[in-house]
Parts: sequence; C-alpha cells; structure tokens
Amino acid sequence: MKFIKDYRDGDRVFDIYLCKHRQSAVTKNGKPYDNVILQDKTGTIDAKIWDPNSAGIAEFDALDYIEVYGEVNAFQGALQVSVKRARKCSEGEYDPADYLPVSSKNIELMYTELMEYISEIKNKYLRSFLELTFVKDEEFAALFKKSSAAKSVHHGFMGGLLEHTLSVVKLCDYYCSAYPMLNRDLLLAAAMCHDIGKTKELSLFPANDYTDDGQLLGHIVMGVEMIGRKIDQVTGFPPLLASQLKHCILAHHGEYEYGSPKKPAIIEALALNFADNTDAKMQTFMEVLQGTKETGWLGYNRLFESNLAVTKVEG
Repeated sequence: MKFIKDYRDGDRVFDIYLCKHRQSAVTKNGKPYDNVILQDKTGTIDAKIWDPNSAGIAEFDALDYIEVYGEVNAFQGALQVSVKRARKCSEGEYDPADYLPVSSKNIELMYTELMEYISEIKNKYLRSFLELTFVKDEEFAALFKKSSAAKSVHHGFMGGLLEHTLSVVKLCDYYCSAYPMLNRDLLLAAAMCHDIGKTKELSLFPANDYTDDGQLLGHIVMGVEMIGRKIDQVTGFPPLLASQLKHCILAHHGEYEYGSPKKPAIIEALALNFADNTDAKMQTFMEVLQGTKETGWLGYNRLFESNLAVTKVEG
C-alpha cells in the first residue's frame, strides 16, 4: 500500500483508502462533481470526482473503504487527487489499522508526562481539580488519549489532542521561567484544560467529525462547562480563581474573529493564547513539510496565505 504522505505531484493512485467525506457540488458552469477526502494512517488528502455519473464510479458513502484509481495534482500549494474510477471494498480487502492516523509519539508516555506536571501544581484547589479531571475520571482520560485536536489542519490524528496539549503546557512552562510575573499554577492548569472541550466537539476516529454539540456550541464553550462541573466538586474552590481559569479558556483563541468569546484580560490568558497559536502553527507547517520531498519554494498555501519554502542549509 502506498500511503498518502508518500504521494507527489504527478503520481498515479491505485489503492484502497477510507472515504472520510463525500459531498456533491456544482462547478461555476453548472457541471456536477464530488468533493471527497481520502484518509489513511498518515493523514488525509482532498480528492475530486469530476464525473460522478461515470460508469467507473461505483456507489459508496462516507466512511466506506474504497479502491481509487486516479492522478495526484498540485493545487494552491496542496496535493489533490483527481479520481477516475472508484469502488466500495468488502471486509477482508483492507486492514483498518492502516487507516487510523495516530501520533508518532507514545501516548502513555505523554500522559505520564502530563501527570508529572499536575504533581508539581502547588495550589491545592487547582491540583485537586486537575486530579479529578485527568486522574480520577478514567472515562475522560481514556477519551482524551484517543481524541484528535482538529478535524484537519493540525494534530488531526489519534493522540493529537494529548500531543498538542502537552506541547502547549511545555511552552507555558517556559514562559513562566522567562516571565516570572506569570502565575505558573494557573497557567499550566489552563494549558492542560484549554482544549478539553474537543473530546465532545469531535467524534472519535474513523469519523473524526463535528458532533451536533460541536457544531452548535464549540469546544471553548463546552470546555468551560466541563471545567465548571469539575470545579463544583472541589470544596472551597475560590470563585475568583475559578473565573480566572475559565477566562483563560474563553480567551485562548485571542481574537473574536478566531472564535474567542473573550480577548485576554489577564497575563496568563495572553500567554496561553500565544502558546496555543505557536504550537498549532508550527505543527501545521511541519505537516506541510512532511508531505513533500521538494526543496526550495513549494507554492502558495491558503492556510498561511503565503508562498512557503523548504529551508536550504548551505555549508
């Protein structure tokens, strides 16, 4: 099997992939076509069926495993498959393990590292809250380990939410050493919890798609609700500290246009916003670079609204 990460512009495709998404559309000229997202354990790739009524395109739906014949083309800085033929596959023709993207890092080791940060929290209320959430709530812990951090763009794989969260915690820990004014306990607690709502916003693989609550509420609102319920279980939790923690979650996207209900009003919220944005952008860029063996300029990328390039190191 040739994995998605190994495809290059001009390659031919003839293999089995998970159809993560399929939607009918119409060109500007009124011609019907289908938007498809193909997935394997190395990631996803956009695909187009320009003639969905062709005899070579058999019936299939989202979450079906399909055999695809087509060509890989570069479009606006990303690879895309032009599908010529497709058919639904039967059980036994594929191994599901080949189609579930998973973190390259050890999930249990990452979770253990996160637990070590919790043990360092000095504020008894925040530590009790974190232990209730990540240690004693075994159902949540299992879900947190399996969840992705996004449907696409960055950390869109099993364990992605944990990997992203741990990276944000480490960045925030560095900020605390560089800027001593920061309240380390508050910032690290907020970093650990900033995306917990994604366990409810996105369904697990293979779907990894938005739930009804994810569409209607979003992970920020649901995350604050989850935090509130856990805080209520900690006797004597200070109301102001609870509001500061919730504010960090509400403001971690930084700007209203990025879906943030609040802008950062305390320094810990600002630090969390920067750490979250840094890890998301760096991971997105790394995933772009991992998808190419080219050197020099890669072309325009819509996510960064810029032409991107692979660094050439001389000497």
